[in-house]
Amino acid sequence: MPDSGIVKYLVKLRFEVDGVVERADVIGAIFGQTEGLFGPEMNLNELQKSWKVGRIEINLESKNDKTRGEVIIPMSTDIGTAALIAAAVESVDKVGPCSARFTVGAIEDVRAVKRKQIVDRAKIIVRDWSSKTSSEGENLLKDVTESTKRAKVINYGLENLPAGPGVYSSDLVYLVEGRADVVLFLRAGIENVVALEGTSVPDSIIELGKKKRLIAVLDGDRGGDLIEKELAQVVRVEKVIRAPPGKEVEDLTPIDVINMLRAEKVEPLSSSRRERSAEKPVPKVMEEAEEPVVAKTRELFSSLNGTLEAVLLDQTLQEIGRFPISELVQKMEGTSGAQYLIFDGIVTQRLVESAAKVGVKGIIGHRTGELNQVPDDVRIGTFRDLGLE
Repeated sequence: MPDSGIVKYLVKLRFEVDGVVERADVIGAIFGQTEGLFGPEMNLNELQKSWKVGRIEINLESKNDKTRGEVIIPMSTDIGTAALIAAAVESVDKVGPCSARFTVGAIEDVRAVKRKQIVDRAKIIVRDWSSKTSSEGENLLKDVTESTKRAKVINYGLENLPAGPGVYSSDLVYLVEGRADVVLFLRAGIENVVALEGTSVPDSIIELGKKKRLIAVLDGDRGGDLIEKELAQVVRVEKVIRAPPGKEVEDLTPIDVINMLRAEKVEPLSSSRRERSAEKPVPKVMEEAEEPVVAKTRELFSSLNGTLEAVLLDQTLQEIGRFPISELVQKMEGTSGAQYLIFDGIVTQRLVESAAKVGVKGIIGHRTGELNQVPDDVRIGTFRDLGLE
């Protein structure tokens, strides 16, 4: 193929010659029989001199006293000129002494091909970037899931439906479409979930609806529409939450799922998870001796809420550091004199251990994960404890 660095169009013609000819014969016929047809400005020689026509490429094969092949003419003119040259070459009826027939096959827009190549390459770049980069929210979620017990998919009911272990202990159960959705919910720390595995509602789900509150989380496509209608006919569902139009639930990230449920004012975590957390007595910051910390937290809340940031305070409650949660452990270890940590996130076991190592005595976040061990001199609280949410 010719170099298409400055080429706009590739004019392609097929030809057949009644005899054996060489490339030079075909080139000579094209230049000779088109010369002077439309004046000097449309002469192929002149167009080549002005770089409007590139090197003409001829591919041919001779067999049984006939020569067949293809002509490729790269052009940087407008489409009208390209079409006129194509028609002119198509009028060539002899190559040397032999009769010939030329037929325009296509005029390809090289820029369109190049645009597609650029778009395809851009998609690869974005995909590679996405696979190597995680958002701050994903880092936070990873921290949470690593510090809690990882649940496995179990089977539920006579139909062996994919489910999370919380389906038995929670009074609220999420209904999703398939096993991949169950896995996604478990990655988000949501164990009270079971899959329908089809548009027909299983008997086990119908019975489940008689004993527990049900919330359906369905795909944003036609399949989700059908399942929503089927559910409405056979089982009592408290709420139906749909993925964005055209998207499937399994296409979302764990953080997307949690945010989607919160947007619908649904508590993402199962009651069983909350009960297990409550079984472990956790010291609170809301003690009379810590009232100044409570007041400082109320002061900081509006500037922290929703930012995924953390603030470190010294013994006098002066701010000595503010940074993204994704950098929290690293920054905290490099800061001296930190006594209190107020942050827009979840208090995890790993965070408690890291904070205790650098002398932090009080931690306040949005909520707590599953804490297995808390040092006696570390007090922990949540914004909800303080009536801030």
